[in-house]
Amino acid sequence: MVLAQLGGSISRALQQMSNATIIDEKVLSECLNEISRALLQADVQFKMVRDMQSNIKRIVNLDDLAAGHNKRRIIQQAIFNELCKMLDPGKPSFTPKKGKTSVIMFVGLQGSGKTTTCTKYAYYHQKKGWKPALVCADTFRAGAFDQLKQNATKAKIPFYGSYTESDPVKIAVEGVDRFKQENCDLIIVDTSGRHKQEAALFEEMRQVSEATKPDLVIFVMDSSIGQAAFDQAQAFKQSVAVGAVIVTKMDGHAKGGGALSAVAATKSPVIFIGTGEHMDEFEVFDVKPFVSRLLGMGDWSGFMDKIHEVVPTDQQPELLQKLSEGSFTLRLMYEQFQNILKMGPIGQVFSMLPGFSAELMPKGHEKESQAKIKRYIHMMDSMTNAELDSTNPKLMNESRIMRIARGSGRPVRDVMDMFEEYKRLAKIWSKMKGLKIPKKGEMSALSRNMNAQHMSKVLPPHMLKQIGGMGGLQSLMKQMGSKDMMGGMGGLGGMFGGDR
Repeated sequence: MVLAQLGGSISRALQQMSNATIIDEKVLSECLNEISRALLQADVQFKMVRDMQSNIKRIVNLDDLAAGHNKRRIIQQAIFNELCKMLDPGKPSFTPKKGKTSVIMFVGLQGSGKTTTCTKYAYYHQKKGWKPALVCADTFRAGAFDQLKQNATKAKIPFYGSYTESDPVKIAVEGVDRFKQENCDLIIVDTSGRHKQEAALFEEMRQVSEATKPDLVIFVMDSSIGQAAFDQAQAFKQSVAVGAVIVTKMDGHAKGGGALSAVAATKSPVIFIGTGEHMDEFEVFDVKPFVSRLLGMGDWSGFMDKIHEVVPTDQQPELLQKLSEGSFTLRLMYEQFQNILKMGPIGQVFSMLPGFSAELMPKGHEKESQAKIKRYIHMMDSMTNAELDSTNPKLMNESRIMRIARGSGRPVRDVMDMFEEYKRLAKIWSKMKGLKIPKKGEMSALSRNMNAQHMSKVLPPHMLKQIGGMGGLQSLMKQMGSKDMMGGMGGLGGMFGGDR
């Protein structure tokens, strides 16, 4: 994902500041200049960047800070808050409810990825227990119905459209009525796009909107237009009641940050971002976890949700127990590789972990990494139970490695690579030792009732000691505000200087 470059640049600027012996005006200015440069390269509006820089300098007045204050942490939090402010429109969008029929209309220019996004949106909600359906009211583009039909069939989602009817309003009304009778609770209407913002496009959108009376109109926008997103989003808002925006192609263009900030400036909430062509390359856009991941601070609650989604309920307590113990076997690596493949794009999953930058998994390498994981699973199928359950790497001698290579039909070099990967992951896993992980449903309760006592129970002892014990934790929470503490537990790794 190209935004990984932006996140990597900001993370490096923060890291350089953290490595400085003394935090003075010069160090702060260098850090802010580096962040500003990264934001401008992502096509964020100059005025927004300038305002952010002056706001941070006003909040972080180094001369007024007492000697006991942790300047690094205060600067990090100020940067985090300002980036959140830049991307937050301050207005929630309509949320469909299960069991109650909602009509969602998709609008946008041709080539923005609207038809694919309709199916991704339906597929996302289908996995969450909704009963979605797709209606193709795009009669302008040749092949639009074929594309929607192909996508919907692949995702096993009911669809409606016509090869002969040329009136998009009639198709939309018939499709919505049909799926209402079939008790679908999420009816998605795909409308025509044009090459540019034409009066005919807006008139057609208005007619379809009046006929179907959608609960939510979603504007699908290509991220490659950068700051120009502001004018485009405004133009669509003036024609139909756009309630939310989905920004697509975030994987292929450096202007994604500019597009997100420009849309936020129109007070239109971005609800999802498209990060690739595949069905699962579609992420919920939530400002605080997004910024947290952008800064390499992770999104712990998002990661836990992913785990709860794919790990069978009976395996969850055992997995979380092993995570907190820091013990890592080849069997555990085998099981987690299988779960990772179910979770969706690897880069997306890893960016939720504190200390992992999305840069570690470049977009072009995701398929390669996925294929490598499948090879590792195949090789581990040729191992004995004793080998899989051992935590002693010395057990794997030359004859065992040769046997695994022959059994899996892979070169010895590949088996050696797998063991190197195991050692590397075991080292990372050991750093999680002592982390008390909330069970499903406890994350939100923890964030609601957050206080220093709760936090001290969740943090590993070495991390608690690093921030000055209970006293240091209490003063940190006062500075940051306890609500912000849980923008995702992922904040912990980066903000407390946890091991990277």
